[in-house]
This record gives sequence, C-alpha cells and structure tokens, in this order.
Amino acid sequence: MLDDLKFIHEKDADDVLGTAGRQWQQVLEEYSIKVDKKSFNNVVLSGMGGSALAAALAQSWPGFKVPFVISRDYSIPQFLDDKSLFIASSYSGNTEETLTALASAEETGATIVIISSGGKLEEIAKEKSYTFAKLPGGLQPRHATLYGLKALVEITDGFGLTDNKASELAAKSDYLKKLCEPWVAEKPTKGNLAKEIAQELMGKSVVVYSGPILAPVGYKWKISFNENSKHIAWFNQFPEFNHNEFLGWTKQPTQKPYAVIDLRSSFDNPRISKRFEVTKKLLSGLRPNPIKVEAKGEDKLEQMLWTMLLGDFVSIYLALLSNLNPFPVALIEDLKKELAD
Repeated sequence: MLDDLKFIHEKDADDVLGTAGRQWQQVLEEYSIKVDKKSFNNVVLSGMGGSALAAALAQSWPGFKVPFVISRDYSIPQFLDDKSLFIASSYSGNTEETLTALASAEETGATIVIISSGGKLEEIAKEKSYTFAKLPGGLQPRHATLYGLKALVEITDGFGLTDNKASELAAKSDYLKKLCEPWVAEKPTKGNLAKEIAQELMGKSVVVYSGPILAPVGYKWKISFNENSKHIAWFNQFPEFNHNEFLGWTKQPTQKPYAVIDLRSSFDNPRISKRFEVTKKLLSGLRPNPIKVEAKGEDKLEQMLWTMLLGDFVSIYLALLSNLNPFPVALIEDLKKELAD
C-alpha cells in the first residue's frame, strides 16, 4: 500500500507528506522582530497543543538564561509580574485558553509578545502595539512547529535571552532538506525507515519513550500519532519512567496490544542510556520488544530535528495505512464549536 503512489496522492489530498518534506523552508522564515535587550526574571509561554510544541523543543534546545515555563491552561502562574516576559502562542490566533491567559497577563504588567498566523491575537497585537511574530498560515499547528521555533528564538535572541540561535537554526536548512530524502513516498518500503516503522505500528497502541533531551520530540511523536494518524498514543521519559510506569508493564493487562518506541540520543546522560538497556532486560517477555530509534546528527539540534521529522513521516504513513487523510482534525473542530455554543 505504501508503495502505491497513486493511492498515497489520492488519500493525502492535502499533501501533508509534501509539507513534512518542506520543513527546511520553515527555518529560513524571517520575522524581523525588533526589540531591545531587556532583563527578565522569567518567561512564560501560553500555548496549547501544536502551538506549544516549539516552546517544548526550545526548552531542550537552545534552553534559556532564565526560568522558562509553558502554561497549558486558562490561568497564568502567580509569579508573573512586570519583570516577566509573557508570550501568547496560538497558530490560529483564536485559542480560547491562550486568549484568556493573555487577558490575565496584561493585568500583571508583564512584557507581552504574540505569535500567531492571524485571528484575534493578531487583532490584539495591532490594537495594543505588542511585539508580533506573524506565522505563515494555511497549515495545521502541528505542521508549523519549525515556523514557531524560528519565531521564538528570534524573539529570545532579540531580548538577549539566547545568543544567535535564530541564525544557528536557519543554518540547518540544508541538513533538514537532505535528511528527508530516504523517507519520501517515492522510496520503497524496504529500506525506508519511516514506512517500515509505520507498518510495525498498525493496529497497536503506541507508547513512546525518550530521555530528557528528546522528550519534547517524543511528545511531538505522540501528538503526530494522535492528529495525523488518528491513533491512540502515549509518551513518557526516562528516568521518571523507572519510578512508576516501569512496574505497570509487569502484570496487567496480560494481553498487551502495544508497540513501544525508544528514542535514543548519543547526547543522553550515560545513566539514561544504561536505564534503557537495563529496562529492556528486566521487562523482556513482559512487554513488546521496543523499536529502537537512534537519533542521527552531529549536535543536539540536528538529532532533535532528525528525530522529529522521522516521527512526522512515520505518523503520516500510519494514517495512510489506516486509509485516512492525515490533515483534518474534524473532532477537534467539532469540540470547539460545541464549546462556543
């Protein structure tokens, strides 16, 4: 099925595979953020779902010079004040949780920055002259993660919270362009890692594990399985896994219709690497043998990008194997309408 190009192009009517393969273009986008360097005690980014993915990635790379918190809620942290930077991130610009949090943040005196492709957030940014990064539109939020990451590091570079990370990310465009070549639809299943993994996942609930470095990437795999594949999936990370979920594999349910994926990085702490190996040994016969994915790349950022894009392709192929269009998220749209009513 995955080698039938006619079927793929018909089912992937919105060209999600093409969008995944063109993500190298996203890191070249420029937002012309003009701010002055400023001292902050902390940064809070309010965002939900795919709109928070860029922030999660940024916590692993590049990291920040001050505490950085992602708020996935209607409310804001109590510590937010006039020494805080508050970033409202919503791809659509209409996410109700983010709009509510923004209204509360405005009362604290925090410096406000907005990231969106339009909607109410753009209207607010223009009305109140907030610093605004306008993302290209027309995508699902999960497919615009690198647009969001580039915008975020342009903002943090501008404020002096990171140093030259926007240019460092842009310099990875050629790397991103080349790394997708083995996973495209034209490459047959044999030897195409993305297609091979997708076939192993058919009909199973997916559980993704990683260490702290690849944790935001592992979470993106989970989201991509949920939204691209319309497939149930979970994520957890080491070492926390060994303190609770580890034991859960040993008994119930006795029938385990799961697929386990281990995302591994050569930059993992050696103790994390050992935990993966000891866990595999002790759970042998008690859970499915993990699919081991070794991140490729010369540095942490390259390994994060390689693993993230692989997960995108895997989840898209899993959707196609289920005879599904990977683009729409109809049930989420229905939920929004019900809430609006």
